Amino acid sequence: MSNESAATASMLEKVINENGFIAALDQSGGSTPKALALYGIDNSEFSNDKEMYDLVHQMRTRIVTNSAFTGSRILGAILFENTLDREFFGKPAAQYLWQEKQVVPFLKVDKGLCEEQNDVQLMKDMPALDSLLNKAVVQGVFGTKMRSVIKLANQQGINDIVAQQFTIAKQILAKGLTPIIEPEIDINSPEKSAAEALLKSALLSELDKLSNGQKVMLKLTLPEIDNFYVDCINHLNIIKVVALSGGYTREEANRKVNANHNMIASFSRALTQGLSAKQSDDEFTQTLDNTINSIFVASKS
Repeated sequence: MSNESAATASMLEKVINENGFIAALDQSGGSTPKALALYGIDNSEFSNDKEMYDLVHQMRTRIVTNSAFTGSRILGAILFENTLDREFFGKPAAQYLWQEKQVVPFLKVDKGLCEEQNDVQLMKDMPALDSLLNKAVVQGVFGTKMRSVIKLANQQGINDIVAQQFTIAKQILAKGLTPIIEPEIDINSPEKSAAEALLKSALLSELDKLSNGQKVMLKLTLPEIDNFYVDCINHLNIIKVVALSGGYTREEANRKVNANHNMIASFSRALTQGLSAKQSDDEFTQTLDNTINSIFVASKS
């Protein structure tokens, strides 16, 4: 077995068998200024995209290289492509995560959302996806993540989203990478429960069409009914079902994860909530440690 194959096998074993959660550090494009603002960096502190991405990389570096951020409680981390092209402490980002922290690296591959149609937002076209996946393989990335958004319980729209996600997932699987399929349902949707029912049915239909060797992960909005996605969790073609925080506070998101057995967290805003560029190193470490522990404990249920 090659070193690359051995590393991939070790990462897969970790994701399947160990307790923990996935840190979503993949804020990109329009979400970056908001992430920086929550971290205490105003948009007056940068004047172009380069400066903005430099600042958000400093934030991510402070998180990832912190002593509280290790594979003992964190299974994986999702990176933005801009982060994949950078380094943590002089080592390529994905390699640093696995080799230094034993945290499995994932890469966000979507290029944002289309305008709303049929009450959903499909992913924009990804003409350069093949070359991005090749780069991910070379960098030692284990898997990918791609996000769509569901606003209302529109069967056509939800079917379109799931079909698009699985079509691209098969392209990702063909590269030897594990896709995280993320059809997010807006937590404020007035038809959230009905949308969940349509989504689950569409997901199970597509999962049933995969071959035995085609295993994927799902990243889903925490459901209105506890353990609603148990059939997805137990499906033979599923490695793991993870939950997005979706705008819930960390406390509420943790409570909901705890109530959904064998569903683990994959939080972004709820992970960085309370962290600030103005904190001393000790304050930052204490806040991050408490946050990581709370999400870890919630994800063990």
